[in-house]
Amino acid sequence: MMRLLAAVLACLALLPSLAAAQARQPVAIDRVIAVVNDEAITLYELRDRLANVERQLRQRGTPLPPRDVLERQLLERLIVDRLQMQLAKETGLRVGDGELDAALRRIAENNRMALADFRAALERDGVGWQRFREEIRAEMTIGRVRDREVESRIVISDGEIDNYLANPELANQAAVVTLGHIIVRVPEQADPARLGQLRARAEEALARIRSGQDFGQVAASYSEAADAMNGGILEPRPADRLPTLYADAVAKLQPGEVSGILRSPAGFHIVKLLERRGGIAGGSIRQTRARHILIKVNELMSSDEARHKLVGLKERLDNGGDFAELARLYSNDLSAAKGGELGWLYPGDTVPDFERAMDALAIGEVSKPVQSPFGWHLIQVQERKSSEAGDERKRQMARQALRERKSDEAYEDWLRQLRDRAYVEYRLEER
Repeated sequence: MMRLLAAVLACLALLPSLAAAQARQPVAIDRVIAVVNDEAITLYELRDRLANVERQLRQRGTPLPPRDVLERQLLERLIVDRLQMQLAKETGLRVGDGELDAALRRIAENNRMALADFRAALERDGVGWQRFREEIRAEMTIGRVRDREVESRIVISDGEIDNYLANPELANQAAVVTLGHIIVRVPEQADPARLGQLRARAEEALARIRSGQDFGQVAASYSEAADAMNGGILEPRPADRLPTLYADAVAKLQPGEVSGILRSPAGFHIVKLLERRGGIAGGSIRQTRARHILIKVNELMSSDEARHKLVGLKERLDNGGDFAELARLYSNDLSAAKGGELGWLYPGDTVPDFERAMDALAIGEVSKPVQSPFGWHLIQVQERKSSEAGDERKRQMARQALRERKSDEAYEDWLRQLRDRAYVEYRLEER
């Protein structure tokens, strides 16, 4: 979910300009442009998404694809999103108002604004608050659907872990890479003629890239991945946690280079290596010694109250307060008796929200309030070091790396199957 939410956060700063862009467009008569199972997608929905995406592409300096190409790409994205929302509804998966409010608060903070100011800014520019809330709820719901469906499909055997650890080149592949990618999906029962058409589409995309066309523009025109309108850029991650297909391709590329056509069960892929950073030799692992103050959220303590309490404690710390003393007095964690000390932490020892915030801190720095499934935290990093992991720890980290490696592949495979099973009727060309 957090990956999808991060993508939302990246584009939210562009929303204040959205209303103006929409106001300049002629008003069209609304009509149904696609039927997805028993639900309609309207021309208004497509044009609304189109205005937003065009604004994002311009802000990033990405050349715009032809409008008809962009419309078709966005319609496919709307169809896939609608299918995931339908599945969430059928299975009773819903993001509650409390969770949504917490996410909106984080979005406001990302824009360096209080929630009330953020809401006022949106409404001044014609973006309705209720509609905006429901858009974020939908993004979070789709993230939850992904997590639930993908997790059940990933199985890591002891043999896979053994093979991973037996390959020093793979197990020590800690360089962090940033990729751009394009996916042309292939239906499960595609006949040879359809397969040839889709491969030709992928080859056309590759030819455009190699002729010098902007990768982000080609991704927006050809890719069926969820991140196509963000230039097809994947979040940075260690190379050993990429899908195997991508990891093998990236090992042969230098930054700026593009792979050939890659084939997986999900379809045809093109990968561009944008950046490669770091890498730790010899299998050493960075550990962090940290402490925290936790205020739990429960019937007696709302999320707002917990966060407000930590804001006050953060002010005291910034003015010379003693972290250990405040942790003993106020923290709701078992570590309170030890002044909030968590000891030495390996990657993966804490939940992602906590670890992400902790990794961004300098030694001695105290975080702003950080939310996790356990409540709200103040985090301080005390020390860092690199050390050799024990056998059990290596196996745990290998399992985590293999799970991340399989996650994207499993999601694309699941999306393809979900799309293949659906009834979709196109009416976009009816003018």
